[in-house]
Amino acid sequence: MTTIEHWIGGKPAAGESERFAPVWNPATGEEQARVRLATESDVDAAVRAAKDAFTSWSLQSLSNRSRIMFRLRDLVERHELELAKLVAAEHGKVVDDARGEIVRGREVIEFACGITAALKGGFSTDVSSGVDSYDFRQPLGVCAGITPFNFPVMVPMWMHPIAIATGNTFVLKPSERDPSASLLIARLYADAGLPDGVFNVVNGDKTAVDALLDHEDVAAVSFVGSTPIAKYIHERALRSGKRVQALGGAKNHAVVMPDANLDWAAAQLTAAAFGSAGQRCMAVSVAVAVGDAADGLVDLLKAKAEAVVVGPGDDPEAEMGPVVTRAACDRVEAAVASGVAQGAEPVVDGRGLRVEGRPGGFFVGPTVLDHVTPDMDVYKDEVFGPVLAVVRVPTLEAALDLINANPYGNGTAVFTFDGGAVRTFERGVHVGMIGVNVPIPVPTAHYSFGGWKDSLFGSSHIHGHEGVRFYTRAKVVTSRWPRHTESQAAQLNFPTSS
Repeated sequence: MTTIEHWIGGKPAAGESERFAPVWNPATGEEQARVRLATESDVDAAVRAAKDAFTSWSLQSLSNRSRIMFRLRDLVERHELELAKLVAAEHGKVVDDARGEIVRGREVIEFACGITAALKGGFSTDVSSGVDSYDFRQPLGVCAGITPFNFPVMVPMWMHPIAIATGNTFVLKPSERDPSASLLIARLYADAGLPDGVFNVVNGDKTAVDALLDHEDVAAVSFVGSTPIAKYIHERALRSGKRVQALGGAKNHAVVMPDANLDWAAAQLTAAAFGSAGQRCMAVSVAVAVGDAADGLVDLLKAKAEAVVVGPGDDPEAEMGPVVTRAACDRVEAAVASGVAQGAEPVVDGRGLRVEGRPGGFFVGPTVLDHVTPDMDVYKDEVFGPVLAVVRVPTLEAALDLINANPYGNGTAVFTFDGGAVRTFERGVHVGMIGVNVPIPVPTAHYSFGGWKDSLFGSSHIHGHEGVRFYTRAKVVTSRWPRHTESQAAQLNFPTSS
């Protein structure tokens, strides 16, 4: 049995723990490896390594940091298929889907390659007689990232390239369900020339998380995961005086107007709902059919859902793989059963799916439930599986009321050719990321990712320029350079510009 270890101080580290968690192959249901779960002392060793590396790394020139990011970017591109196969083996998503998340993560590294421009300060001359003012930003110290299973490459890359490029050191606690990709990234950082201790990986569970949240030498914590855990991370990290950004769960709605190209919209919703077996925080889980769009849309969704090819992640013919664990499979099927019991119509029912040659796999087929209402549990809960609920409403205003009443506010979309409807939707919806005829509106790396309401705790979104601001703090300098011979009495009154 392969044991997956930590990465501390520039090399693999076994740590002290004798606690382990299984790493499953979701396509077969078999345990393929075990991961060592960190103790508090293991976390302390990683933080100390990062703290020791911080002083010299924070003094590296921006051009040196940028060059390492350029080398990392090239290495990630060269190892893309290797990374994708690791993700497919431990997460279950198909290889092409895994390659997609790596490409999107690499975009953040590319943003970090331009850190010299992102950290450029401002200068104002003669703000008062002989007085200049300017500002610059400096790193915080040791930063930590706590990331989910569903994007084991992309989501950590929303954090560590920007944190490191801005001069911080980093400790990553990836999901224990699919940890191997993070260790390969650690090796690629080393190959890129990153000094030992700047990037560390500790595998673990709540013990490791709490140790990071409480550690006095951790200056900032970034988190992506479910809403209850995001709230817990936010509150506990704040109590220990840390900067924190905590992104929570989602219930993403896509509104389909009667004037939309229904066939095209249905194809987009099918991909957005069932890609990665619905295990995306930006997956479309609710199709809001407006007025006359409903019947035609449901018929098209049925046909397209039934056509999705489900299989193991390494099958080049497969479009959708299994969910990550047996518990996830059982939870998704229970959510579908609850929806049907409460009155939803199972247009396509993916429960009990068996894939040839993979009898023990954690497979759930694409599922479409029609006539879902907001009081049903399958609507209220974040199912996090390949389940698309169809809610019928009479008007765009009713669609906005539905979305705005939902406690989540991560992503949303509208399908229409009506510019006026789009303008109303963009300005009226209480959601952080909006797609117009785009079902999964994940921003490019120059913008920032983040939702509203129960999808975000803290004021800071992640990556992009907001990421730069999160991982740095500002200094403002007001300077005067009098001549040696100049003599002028200081005024006791409050200084003003003149």
